[in-house]
Amino acid sequence: MTEPDVHTLTGPYVLDALPDDERARFEAHLSECAFCTTEVAELREAAVKLATQVSTPPPPAVKANVLAAVENVRQLPPQVPGERSTSKDRRVGRRSVLALAAAAVVVAAAGGVAIDQYRDRTTAEQANQQIAAVLTQPDARTVHGGVEGGGQATVVVSAAANKSVVVLKDLPKLPHDRIWQLWMIDSGKTAHSVGLATGDLTTVIDGSTTGMAAFGVTVEPDGGSAKPTLPAAAMISLA
Repeated sequence: MTEPDVHTLTGPYVLDALPDDERARFEAHLSECAFCTTEVAELREAAVKLATQVSTPPPPAVKANVLAAVENVRQLPPQVPGERSTSKDRRVGRRSVLALAAAAVVVAAAGGVAIDQYRDRTTAEQANQQIAAVLTQPDARTVHGGVEGGGQATVVVSAAANKSVVVLKDLPKLPHDRIWQLWMIDSGKTAHSVGLATGDLTTVIDGSTTGMAAFGVTVEPDGGSAKPTLPAAAMISLA
């Protein structure tokens, strides 16, 4: 595997998610790179500020839990001397840092960090923007629930954005002819399918808060079902 650009390691470094050799390499780089030093300081500050916006207290195992978010949230490296940049590039880089901090603080589900994912910058920016649209809302709040058979479902909802971020982690492996199906249940107890998953997942669901009372996960035949098969594997109140 090609080693990641050292400038992209500020996020996992702040989250204490680097292996020993990568940490040593980054700290050596940090001692002589003002750009990464500044970004590390700003990322830590953003994480502290965003933590105060979450209405649900984090669980005791938060150190292990918060790492899940960065699996699908990556950042651009800071601009270094000699590289051309535009005002748009600088705005994009700042948003990446904010989104990574928000995801790390707000989305609590077990997991780890895949450093190589940081290299796909186009996908990274899209994921950052979608997640930031929810996680940085002042009304964003987090709810959790266990999944039957093991695993956890976490939902971060924002009525202002009318979106939610859903994280499914450590789900049991299903038979080849079964799939996880995600549902939003409205106040009239009607279930609306909002996606399928073959395993662990982090996704943004549009239009998923207005009039919705609960989030559910069921096991369905491959391809999904028109209505949820009960009992549900997870049912989490959004009230």
